Amino acid sequence: MLGRKAAVGSQASESGAPIPQLFSPSLGWTHYTILIRVTNHTARAFYEIEAAREGWSSREFERQIASLLFERLAKSRDKDKVLALARRGQELAAPSDVIKDPFVLEFLGLSERSAWRERELEQAIIDRIEEFLLELGKGFCFVARQKRVTVEGDHFYIDLVFYNRLLRCFVLVDLKLGKLTHQDLGQMQMYVNFFDRFQRAEHEAKTIGIVLCSDKNDAMARITLPESNEQILAARYQMYLPTEEELRAALAREREEAERALRLAADERGPADPKG
Repeated sequence: MLGRKAAVGSQASESGAPIPQLFSPSLGWTHYTILIRVTNHTARAFYEIEAAREGWSSREFERQIASLLFERLAKSRDKDKVLALARRGQELAAPSDVIKDPFVLEFLGLSERSAWRERELEQAIIDRIEEFLLELGKGFCFVARQKRVTVEGDHFYIDLVFYNRLLRCFVLVDLKLGKLTHQDLGQMQMYVNFFDRFQRAEHEAKTIGIVLCSDKNDAMARITLPESNEQILAARYQMYLPTEEELRAALAREREEAERALRLAADERGPADPKG
């Protein structure tokens, strides 16, 4: 947040006591002229921390704010975790921490509803791999495209393979046009199992699989995957920058669906036994 006492450095006063710096030395004047336009104090604190930590250029900084990075990360977090974002920035501790909702791929230059194919989407990502890595987030390194997996003579190809040095694991990405299906999730489960059994070293964490689709079906993912699942993730992408109104409406819809699911579950259990 602007005006906070950053612990990144200090100067000595006449008495010899250190005077905390009010601004990060990693950020320039342009960064702060961009940051001051962020009206949400919590989001502003997050962006200041992340810009200094990640070394964003002013152009990248402006893009992260325009793409509502904070709002996308905060969307699936409770109040305490949102406040933690403002205090500490984004931290990767679990597979779900890599997911944004949605991923924004406007830099690929592909229109939202044109008749392009999955291979064209993949090629566009490869052509702009630096921007795609920045959108994926912290710690990602590119490993391979169309990685072949062979099972008893049958060949399968994983669209994109990454490694995350913070989570210390492989991250597999399959690109899908249209709505998420149970076949997509089952195929990713097979890829993850293969990597865990034949590619992962003993010191590495379990492989993460992300099915990146243009129309995410949350109910399909919940029903298809086991309740204990932490490795297979579904995420949505869109080809334009979202507005705050769009995110707010999506969050309201998801809250209504969650409340409806809770009511249905309560109805199925029936009234509580008064005798306990």
